[in-house]
Amino acid sequence: MKKGQVYEGIVERIDFPNKGIVMLEEGKKVVVKNVLPGQRISFSVNKVRKGRGEGRLLEVLEKSPSELAEVPCEHFGLCGGCTFLNLDYEKQLALKEQQVRDLLEPVCAPYQQQRGGRTFLDIFEGIKSSPRQLAYRNKMEFSFGDSYKDGPLCLGMHKRGSFHDIVTVAGCKIVDEDYSRILSSALSYFQEQNTSYYHKMRHSGYLRHLLVRKAVKTGEILVDLVTTSQMDSEQEDGLLAEFREVLQQLELDGKIVGILHTHNDSLADAVINEGTHILYGQDYFYEEILGLRFRITPFSFFQTNSLGAEVLYETAREYVADSGNGRVIYDLYSGTGTIAQILAPVAQKVIGVEIVEEAVEAAKENASLNGLHNCEFLAGDVFKVLDDIAEVPGFIVLDPPRDGIHPKALERIIRYGVEKMVYISCKPTSLARDLEILQARGYMVERVCCVDMFPFSANVECVVGIQRRHV
Repeated sequence: MKKGQVYEGIVERIDFPNKGIVMLEEGKKVVVKNVLPGQRISFSVNKVRKGRGEGRLLEVLEKSPSELAEVPCEHFGLCGGCTFLNLDYEKQLALKEQQVRDLLEPVCAPYQQQRGGRTFLDIFEGIKSSPRQLAYRNKMEFSFGDSYKDGPLCLGMHKRGSFHDIVTVAGCKIVDEDYSRILSSALSYFQEQNTSYYHKMRHSGYLRHLLVRKAVKTGEILVDLVTTSQMDSEQEDGLLAEFREVLQQLELDGKIVGILHTHNDSLADAVINEGTHILYGQDYFYEEILGLRFRITPFSFFQTNSLGAEVLYETAREYVADSGNGRVIYDLYSGTGTIAQILAPVAQKVIGVEIVEEAVEAAKENASLNGLHNCEFLAGDVFKVLDDIAEVPGFIVLDPPRDGIHPKALERIIRYGVEKMVYISCKPTSLARDLEILQARGYMVERVCCVDMFPFSANVECVVGIQRRHV
C-alpha cells in the first residue's frame, strides 16, 4: 500500500465519529470518511503510517443496503454540514449507539466484572432520539465566499473537504424556512451591491459571515452580519442601512428582534467579535428550556438543539435524582449556567465555574431572570478556581468541552471524594479517557445514556452517572 494508489473495497464499519474502515486483501486497514457501512467504494490512499492508511473517497460503486434511495436535501454530498443524511434516522441512532458502546465497554467492563459479574449492558441505557430530526438547529453560521475560484458570491456552508469553496444552502433541512429566507435575501442584496467577500489568502475583502439564531419556543430571531473593517465608514453606513431594511421587509414565521453588525479582522476563519453594534432592535433574544427562560446574545454558548437540550438536561436531572437535595453542587464547565439553574431548586447552592467570562455574565443574568438566588458563577480555569471556593461540594456535575477534562483538573476533582457525579460529554473518545482515570481512582460507572442532539451529523452526547466504589 503506497500513497497515491487507488483501491476498491467494502466499508466494514464506521468508527467514531466518521471513520469508515476498509480492510484490503493483504490485511491492511484504511480509514475513509464520508461513507456508510456496506458501501462498495473506490478511494485513493493519501497517507500511510505503520501499516495503516488514510484514504479519500473517489466514488461509491455500490450503495449500502441500509442507504436511502433518495436523500431529502439537494445539497447533500456537496455541503460539508451533514454526514448521515443518506441514512434512515433509526439506523443513525443504532450506529451512534454502537459507536459509544464500542468506545466505553472496554473501559467500563473490567470494573463491572468486579461487581458480581455485571456486564456493560447492565448499565448501558441506549440512545434517546432528538424530538425533531429536521429543522432542529437554533443557530447557523453561514460563510460568504465563492463556489469556485473567482466565481460569483455565495453564502452558505463550506463544501465537503474544502477550506475555501462555499455552497449556498438555501433549503437546508436542519433549520427551518426562516433561515433560508434570510440567507437568500442577504445573498441577493450583496450580489446586487457587488460587495466583496473576504479572501482568506489575500486577507482582503468585506463580507465574512452571517450568523442567524432563532429560538424554538419564542420564535425570536437575531441576525448578525460579520465583516472586516475594510470599507469607508460612510459607504458602510449606507450599505448596512439598506441591508437592515431588506431584512425588515421579509415575511417570516418568527420575528426578528435584533439586527447586528460585527467587525472581525482576525486571520482566523471563525466568527470572532471585535466590536458589535446594533442596526435594529436589541442584541439578545430569549429561549425557554424546561420552564426556564434564557437570554442569549450572538456569541453566548447555548445548545444548538433546544428541544434536544430538554431531553439531555432531563436525563442529567434524572441521574442526579435525590443525590443533590440540600447539597452544594458544583457545575463545572458551566457555560451559560443552564444545568446549574435546572438543578438549583433541589440544591442548597449551585456553584458554576466557566472560563469564558461572557458566558459567566450571561449565567448570572439568566439566574436573576429566573428568580434563582442560590446560584453563584465564577469565571476562570476550573483547576485554578477550585482552590478559591470555600464551600465543599456534595455533588459534582461535569460538562467539559470536546477535549474533556485536563488531567490536573480531574485529579483535583477526584480529591473532593464526593459520593456521586454526573459527566455530560459531547465527545465519547474524551469521555472514555476520563472514565479510565476516574475508575482507576475509586469510582464506578453506574449508568450510561446517549442523547442524539445532532441528527444527520456524526456527533452524539453522553450522560454518565458515576458513584464512588466502596470496597
